[in-house]
Amino acid sequence: MQLTITINGEAVSRDVEPRQLLVHFIRETPGLTGTHWGCDTSNCGACVVLMDGRPVKSCTTLAAMAEGHAIRTVESLQVDGVLDPVQQGFHELHALQCGFCTPGMLMTSRALLDENPNPTDEEIRIAISGSICRCTGYKNIVAAVQWAAQHEAATRQEV
Repeated sequence: MQLTITINGEAVSRDVEPRQLLVHFIRETPGLTGTHWGCDTSNCGACVVLMDGRPVKSCTTLAAMAEGHAIRTVESLQVDGVLDPVQQGFHELHALQCGFCTPGMLMTSRALLDENPNPTDEEIRIAISGSICRCTGYKNIVAAVQWAAQHEAATRQEV
């Protein structure tokens, strides 16, 4: 079947098998390998992308289900060499170790802050509960999301 998906603002077309997963479409068609392919069971969250601003696990979402929707991958966060506040927070507060879960955590956190610019620690933990990090213990991830929320709030006040 012929498929066109808007990924990071650009239309990407390809003839695909109806059973092709979104994670494979993203990695193989435009070659965006930031989205990690982990468990294939929707457990680990490394494959999270945003579909119309909402986190979805691309390892259990068919590519065909994304047609007509806007997909954002981790590659969309950095703009003109400037890190997204969530990326910067992860860097500043050492919220990653091996990095495997990081793309999914970043995208989930970005979606949370887009919906709730001032989340509590508990709200952050609930939002990221669909993603597994085997290295950090989550403390620094929560702190990084709080850092990003505070940074974004300060930037809004400056404008």
